[in-house]
Amino acid sequence: MDKIKMTTPLVEMDGDEMTRILWQMIKDELLYPFIDLNTEYYDLGLEHRNETDDQVTIDSAEATKKYGVAVKCATITPNAARMTEYDLKEMWKSPNGTIRAILDGTVFRAPIQVKGIEPKVSCWKKPITIARHAYGDVYKGSEMKVPGPGKVELVYTAEDGTEVRELVHNFTSPGIVQGMHNINNSIESFARSCFSYAIDTKQDLWFATKDTISKKYDHTFKDIFQEVFDAEYKEKFDELGIEYFYTLIDDAVARVMRAEGGFIWACKNYDGDVMSDMISSACGSLAMMTSVLVSPQGYYEYEAAHGTVQRHYYKHLAGEETSTNSVATIFAWTGALRKRGELDGIEELMTFADKLEKATIDTIENGTMTKDLALITSLENVNAVNSEGFIKAVRATLEEML
Repeated sequence: MDKIKMTTPLVEMDGDEMTRILWQMIKDELLYPFIDLNTEYYDLGLEHRNETDDQVTIDSAEATKKYGVAVKCATITPNAARMTEYDLKEMWKSPNGTIRAILDGTVFRAPIQVKGIEPKVSCWKKPITIARHAYGDVYKGSEMKVPGPGKVELVYTAEDGTEVRELVHNFTSPGIVQGMHNINNSIESFARSCFSYAIDTKQDLWFATKDTISKKYDHTFKDIFQEVFDAEYKEKFDELGIEYFYTLIDDAVARVMRAEGGFIWACKNYDGDVMSDMISSACGSLAMMTSVLVSPQGYYEYEAAHGTVQRHYYKHLAGEETSTNSVATIFAWTGALRKRGELDGIEELMTFADKLEKATIDTIENGTMTKDLALITSLENVNAVNSEGFIKAVRATLEEML
């Protein structure tokens, strides 16, 4: 059959380690044979980020603004060990954090549910979508090691030179300190994205912080959400019969464990990072979760919610067989291709994305899967395959459907 044509490029952000290997396999086996793939390529592998002083990350985000849709491979956020391993110039910040800050969007993450992989929380009947704020907090934080006794303060200097000071701590011995920030405009964008997504998907929206302890920082999030909801969204929520409510983060965790699912749980940046991993793990695997950054300006960046699978990469380099789950990375591509098709009016591209997702799920439900799923499935007589074997099995299923 003729390959599907694309009219506008996708922004393609390549990544690191084992997910970079899977990225190429997916293109070779599941995309190139069927699509005349049109991408603007950016190498966000750690070596290239280091070579460009991380300018490539900024360039990829700006390209996403230009073309509207991006697909991203998992990338390394370096720590001290990575500094040595990759001989880095400096400890570069999270590329996801940089991209989110530039696009000013909200990350929506939801588990990919398949038959035979039942959630560990028995009452969960429907997917729980995590809406993660995509700017600031610890991801844009400034940190300092305090060498000894002394005073640490927060200082705000207004444009006219006047100062406001807030004591952080009087240190009597060495310690550590961190300053973080957020911006009202970003919080408002976060709120609007969440309320709009809830209306689009007709789901209840929960929002949770810890305003009883953080009486200014977290309380500002709470106040802005309520103000935006009351002014712009309450009437539509009432028409649809859906609910918005705020609660403390610890209460939200308790409620989630008793809920049936089918709602959106909005979280601050770090909370969303952690809770999305909890939801995905409970639903089977970190590699069984979709993730899309949605900007209020209409930019979309699709990615897998997990990391670079470092342990498998070292096995791969040693010539050992791996069985790495590529489902979330496949779904990153299908999400981006579907959105590109939607924006460009290419029905064939949208249909292909749907069929590739179905082929992926059908492959698992028919008993062929990677080892992480084979260990937890309720299906019998499963065929546990290696990384490449799973992708080739999906291709065989897809070819039958096409």
